[in-house]
Amino acid sequence: MKRNKLVILFLVGLLLVTTCASLQLNAAAPRTLKLAEVHPQGYPTELGDEKFAELVAAKSKGRLKIQVYFGGQLGSENDVVEQAKLGVIEFVRVSTSPVISVYKPIGVFSMPFLFRSQEHQWKVLKGEVGQTFLKGMESVGLVGLTYFDGGARNFYATKELKSVNDLKGLKIRVQPSPIMVSMIKLLNATATPIAYGEVYSALQTGVVDGAENNVPSWVSANHYEVAKYFIKDGHLRLPELLMVSKKFYDGLSKRDQKILRDAAREATEFQIKAWNESESKYLEQAKAKGCVIHEANVAEFQAAVAPMYDMPEYKEYKVWVDKIKAVK
Repeated sequence: MKRNKLVILFLVGLLLVTTCASLQLNAAAPRTLKLAEVHPQGYPTELGDEKFAELVAAKSKGRLKIQVYFGGQLGSENDVVEQAKLGVIEFVRVSTSPVISVYKPIGVFSMPFLFRSQEHQWKVLKGEVGQTFLKGMESVGLVGLTYFDGGARNFYATKELKSVNDLKGLKIRVQPSPIMVSMIKLLNATATPIAYGEVYSALQTGVVDGAENNVPSWVSANHYEVAKYFIKDGHLRLPELLMVSKKFYDGLSKRDQKILRDAAREATEFQIKAWNESESKYLEQAKAKGCVIHEANVAEFQAAVAPMYDMPEYKEYKVWVDKIKAVK
């Protein structure tokens, strides 16, 4: 009887040791996580994603591995935001526009001519306003890690654009955002919300006459092949967001949460540089293909959209607009 008890105790002890060892191995096993990116491989935000993944792998000594799914493989920006909220996707890189529907305050970044320059924008994003919004998104199931640069947005079309008057009557593709629709109406054009992946065919078939975006998007998505007329009005500097699912983030250790934040901060500086370099490269590529690029009379565009700031539906942004304008 005594011998049987000793055997049982030995087996229980062996089981405990095996279980503990298994748990330790599982804890140390590399985890492959998904990061959704709508732009193609090599695009400046995708390069920022890859840098972030590289830094996370290095800082976690290979425990956390992130795979970037570029080119919209996991769905549109609106789709992946919802998936991240549910914890289906761990990381997403999206424009701020699709986030407005779940976190309205960030919509202030879609107001036209809000930022005076790239330098002004980054002072805001790294300051009180930008950091408040990153933190605030936790209330809707997302954790804002950092911003990426999205450059200045401009108009391009299938007909020549030399001034604000040339937009009159055109059907312009916009992101699915009421703010963007309001802006286009003030320019006497018709706003047509279309998913980013459908813009090329919409321009090609005449569903829309033009669109608005930054230079890298115009070229890398080949929109410049079917809409070669571009006007540099810089009506919007829309930040990009790198976010993580709160459901996933809350399950991480404090150490791993810090790894993500540190990696995101370092990746931001890399991405800003990559953005600036790619914008010049893409602009030269468009010119080489015979695209017609005009410098806008920016004051004309500013005057046309200025009434937006007095519209009742956007009055809630006034406190944020004042804070942003006050940043020197």
